[in-house]
Amino acid sequence: MEINISARDIRAFLAVVNDLSFSQAAQKMHLSQSALSTLIGRLEEAVGARLFHRTTRTVTLTAAGEALAAYADQLLSDIERAVTAVRDIAEVRRGRVAIAALPSLAARIIPRLFRAYGEKYPDVRLSLIDTLSMPAFELVREGRVDFALTAANPAYTDLDYLPLTTDSFVLLMARSHPLARGRGAVRFTDTLSSPHISMSRHTSVRQYLDAAALQRGVGFYPAFEVDHLATIGAMVREGLGVSALPAMAADVIGATGIVRRPLVDPAIRRSIGLVMRRAVPLSAASESMLALLRQQVPDWVS
Repeated sequence: MEINISARDIRAFLAVVNDLSFSQAAQKMHLSQSALSTLIGRLEEAVGARLFHRTTRTVTLTAAGEALAAYADQLLSDIERAVTAVRDIAEVRRGRVAIAALPSLAARIIPRLFRAYGEKYPDVRLSLIDTLSMPAFELVREGRVDFALTAANPAYTDLDYLPLTTDSFVLLMARSHPLARGRGAVRFTDTLSSPHISMSRHTSVRQYLDAAALQRGVGFYPAFEVDHLATIGAMVREGLGVSALPAMAADVIGATGIVRRPLVDPAIRRSIGLVMRRAVPLSAASESMLALLRQQVPDWVS
């Protein structure tokens, strides 16, 4: 049986229960006595029982009325809490935002983003998955995160991509490396005679390097392929090779014992942006996070 009871019906019932007087309850609810009687009648129809015995002088609860009175306060409280929770989420007072991000972006951008967002919306729960580009796209596709902060990948045509900034590649090398002697930019093709320490094939970094080599009509065959920036930094410091990385990834490694030069011919630029599911609206909390990202990322990466 479908039960159609509103919070207003419950409030009207409790007003009569508290005063055992329709006239006094009507005054407190700013209703006419006939309007209050209509509400009580609708409630009685919904529960299928009379709730009050009424005479010209007295109002008393029936057995059904006493049964409802035992639950009415809690029922009204539950309704009010549910409505408040929904409004909190709609107004970004509460809720949850889950983000996937490339490790370099997770280290460079996300901490400042979460701090700035948390100061404005302290009750919103934030979560982060730092992962490589392809898993980040899959997490968005599966709905496990609200969006991903990652490099563009035209293979995922079913997802929306919103560009935010670009990240230029640089060359990292030990101070003893011959290419470290100059001060200016280094031609990408001039680096290929040295062993390269590169991220693995399924990363966006490797895809950009492969494309740059193809653009110059050569192949890119790194001596070492790894998945972690810390490993690349340690191997470069030991003089095991050079590494071409986006500037934000190089920032994570740091400069101790490493020389950094811009890469040119070609200049390799990686687009950084947000990946979202198409035609799936974001929550109010995620929308506010998106607005903060679009506003602040250009300053954070400069």
